Amino acid sequence: MSKERAIPTSRLARLAKLGSMAGKVAGNMLVSGAKGALNGQQWDNKALLLQPKNITHLAKQLAHLRGAAMKLGQLLSMDAGDLLSPELAQLLAMLRADADPMPHQQLIAVLKDQWGDNWLDTLSHIDLKPFAAASIGQVHQAFTEQGSKLAIKIQYPGIAKSVVSDVDNVMTLLTLSRLLPKEIDIKPLVAEAKKQLLNEADYALEASYLTRYGQYLAGNPRFKVPTLYSEYSSGQILAMEYVEAQPIEQLSHLSQAQRNRIASDFIALFFLELFDFKLVQTDPNFANFQYQVSTDRIVLLDFGATREVPELLSQGYRKLLSAAQVQDRNRVLSAAIEIGYFQDTILDSYKNNVIDLFILACEPLRFTGEYDFAHSDLARRMKEAGLAMSTQVQQWHTPPIDALFIHRKLAGLYLIAAKLQATVNANALFEPFKRVE
Repeated sequence: MSKERAIPTSRLARLAKLGSMAGKVAGNMLVSGAKGALNGQQWDNKALLLQPKNITHLAKQLAHLRGAAMKLGQLLSMDAGDLLSPELAQLLAMLRADADPMPHQQLIAVLKDQWGDNWLDTLSHIDLKPFAAASIGQVHQAFTEQGSKLAIKIQYPGIAKSVVSDVDNVMTLLTLSRLLPKEIDIKPLVAEAKKQLLNEADYALEASYLTRYGQYLAGNPRFKVPTLYSEYSSGQILAMEYVEAQPIEQLSHLSQAQRNRIASDFIALFFLELFDFKLVQTDPNFANFQYQVSTDRIVLLDFGATREVPELLSQGYRKLLSAAQVQDRNRVLSAAIEIGYFQDTILDSYKNNVIDLFILACEPLRFTGEYDFAHSDLARRMKEAGLAMSTQVQQWHTPPIDALFIHRKLAGLYLIAAKLQATVNANALFEPFKRVE
């Protein structure tokens, strides 16, 4: 676990953090620029700004603000992809690392605020040292008076109140630093980052999604959803059953058949979410999934990034995946338009490139038999196709936000399948859901 660092809670304190960071970066630039001038080198603002020590400093300070920087980083990385500079890609990768935990004094202040002055009487025991940390909260182990073991997710202070200003401040910093490509229309992503962060900061909302998933999967023997403990939960605290399980990325010791089945279960669940539940947990981070060896079940842990799927969007994706499976370009185009993927000004050549990318992404659905994710070069080919499209900057646009999150989930599941070195009959898994024309 990282070193404890107090989290600035007021808007002024958080803005001061950014000001201090800018000053430190400017100082680094001045010193390095002066050294270069003495050696006869020309002054280059961008090169001086993007020194490794400045990138590291930016990442550490932005991570210290927690949610806004991290959420914006996630959205930028999944939307802009290969359009990002190597320096910004490095910065975003660092922001996805675990945040520093709260000091005990700040943690206790949050507990008192949420549970009252007698917070010590709420549970039999709570470990003040977190066992997990993320963008907007940290997780602690606890026990009820009856001996039940709980996982208590406690939100960092100031997150909910500072979302709008934090995102604006981070965007100003990234824009002034010229780390963002000029071609990207970032406004829709900025608005979405604020909305998504506000939703994720509402633990009562996440508790409702946790409950719904528990109901949807109650009869499914392949998944385990932790039980919600509503009596200990609030807007900033989420209490749930602690489930003993292994990280999903540490299952290399399992047999090939077991790993194949786990990867198949993930993809099957995605189809259920998209077409039956109309509710998708859109964050495929490995840390959000675990595996319980004793019961042979996948444990679903985090529902903060869950999104409702409108019926029109669900049916649009049913049509799109069905059409891409048989490489029917006209039907793929029709479905993409129905989803809202193309603007009126987009050239046909660009539309064709997007259709190519859709069809490529659905390669596992077309494959007859077990698709070998571990040895497939699909990720490389998709990256190359994305790079080719990125050169058409005059046509580059932000896709519908809901579509962006759905694509993020599917791409993440492919990565999980590859990590598990699994083979999956995705064609058969999609069969019950496909649209027959």
